[in-house]
Amino acid sequence: MTSFFSRHTTEHFIAYSNSHIAVLAVMIVLALLLFGYKYSIRLQASARTIIRYVILLGLLVPQVVLYYWYADQGLWDIQYTLPLELCSISQLLAMIMLITRSRLLYQIVFFAGIGGALQAMLTPDLDYPFPHFRFFHFFVVHIAIILAPLYMTWIEGYRPTWKSIGITMIFLNVLLVVVGGTDYLLDANYMFLRHKPEGASLLDLLGPYPYYLAVEEIIALLIFTLMYLPFVRWRRK
Repeated sequence: MTSFFSRHTTEHFIAYSNSHIAVLAVMIVLALLLFGYKYSIRLQASARTIIRYVILLGLLVPQVVLYYWYADQGLWDIQYTLPLELCSISQLLAMIMLITRSRLLYQIVFFAGIGGALQAMLTPDLDYPFPHFRFFHFFVVHIAIILAPLYMTWIEGYRPTWKSIGITMIFLNVLLVVVGGTDYLLDANYMFLRHKPEGASLLDLLGPYPYYLAVEEIIALLIFTLMYLPFVRWRRK
């Protein structure tokens, strides 16, 4: 039996197990509820505030507990536990976006946040199964990353543009330089910029290092373009 806060586990997360499918269903239901009741929510200031802060807490509280868990279990290691993965950075930007209502951050979080978090939800890089704390941390945070820009889109009325895709791609390439430099200094591998994960992953399909990094850029551009297509139709209408 997996202990909620234990460092060690005798069981491991299995993709598309019942627990994984359940959290994917929760993500879909929450997004549908947010979309389905968007007009009612817009008319109620208190509802908007409550939803915005619930999403904010979903981003913040699990992360605070994660850092406590790292300290309590003696897991702090600058090579592995710094918040330098794409979803960790999107998480921070999403929190700032919700607090400041920044339109610049919205553009980045919409594409990089949703794109990265959705991929993480579908192909989790996770060891701990339900009901371990890390299971809940992983999925609560990633669902909140997705819901944050959806809230800003459907409730606050923000919209991305074609320019937003360019802004996001520039941001990701600046991030590549910054995180890549940090990886070199710390002998780390944040964002898998120095080599692929040790275990099997989707990156295995994208060719050897460093070519998979270039393929990732092309895939990101294609995904962001597909994400923007519904807004092209909306603008024409």
